[in-house]
Amino acid sequence: MKKLLFTIIIIGMAILMTQTLPDKKEHKRAMMDAVKELVEERANEKGIADNAITRIGKNLVSKSIEAGLGAKLRMNNYFLFNTTHIKTGGEDKLLSVGVLGQVITFNKDMLRDALEESKQIRKEAKEEKKMLKEEQKRLKKQLKEQRKLEKKREKEARKREKEARKAQEKAEKERLKAEKERLKAEKRAMKE
Repeated sequence: MKKLLFTIIIIGMAILMTQTLPDKKEHKRAMMDAVKELVEERANEKGIADNAITRIGKNLVSKSIEAGLGAKLRMNNYFLFNTTHIKTGGEDKLLSVGVLGQVITFNKDMLRDALEESKQIRKEAKEEKKMLKEEQKRLKKQLKEQRKLEKKREKEARKREKEARKAQEKAEKERLKAEKERLKAEKRAMKE
């Protein structure tokens, strides 16, 4: 009888645990609460007054972290509990565990590292964007110089063609003049 009761309790606990697993949104919400707490703590450490500007800054930081978490957050389901992970620096880091409808987030150091990493990623993205803009400028300048050189070559080609036509016309005029002279000379020779 005790074994049956124990088995029923274990099965009931397992069913309860599987039915009350928190979903990814709940994990994300719990982590965002921890991030907001961390951002608040950081603001207090720096002695930043709680005014409209700091609230906007805090919201921007929270939103950017939330976007980063949404893209990188991976969830593993183990039927009785689930976990969320994020891959940073080639390592898979455990961020939270969900069991019986509750989400347990881990140490602030990991969140602080994630915050610093997201800042670094944004900084690197900004630098990369700047480098791409500079590369575009360089390519535009190079293309402009190529177009200028091409126009110069076309202008020189037109000039050579014009000079060649003039030389040909001059040669034709001289040939016609020589032909006229020859005809005149023949007429004179016939008259004599």
